Amino acid sequence: MTSIKERWEITQNWQYIYIILALIATGFSAYLIARPIVKAFSFTTDVHNTIGIVIVALIVSVLILKITFWLFKFLYKKWDVSYRWELIAIFLAFAVTGSTAGKLSDPLMELIGLSRENTIGWLYWPVRIVLIFPIYQILLIIFGWIFGQFKFFWNFEKKMLRRMGFARFLNDE
Repeated sequence: MTSIKERWEITQNWQYIYIILALIATGFSAYLIARPIVKAFSFTTDVHNTIGIVIVALIVSVLILKITFWLFKFLYKKWDVSYRWELIAIFLAFAVTGSTAGKLSDPLMELIGLSRENTIGWLYWPVRIVLIFPIYQILLIIFGWIFGQFKFFWNFEKKMLRRMGFARFLNDE
């Protein structure tokens, strides 16, 4: 436990929640990826399917962790965070925001009368992306605040808006 505390620069016990949430999210993501992979092999019994899902999920989990740790090395300096555990909180906020925005976009598209069934793809997807974008930006600030990273995400949003040419709308000092 001491090595985890030192590696992630944990100063208070409540910060362990980010590591626990990250492991749960990694396992769940690996499971969601493993299920269709194993299903493609059409094993004959449920036991074989379960074993296959567990094995593939473990492999995918290791790959996700390796990629994430590599990204952490790069982003730790670039994002100028104070503690390594904050990177986990930031990644979790991005993940939850993306998933939530994606889930909200289907009912919103239905609300305006566009669905995959009744709309041509070249119209449906651009409209969906345009619809998701502002929702994502708002959710990013909300989830950033929930995960204790409001300052990071507020600066992130301002930087993105400046790059998009909306600097005149920002009331910065």
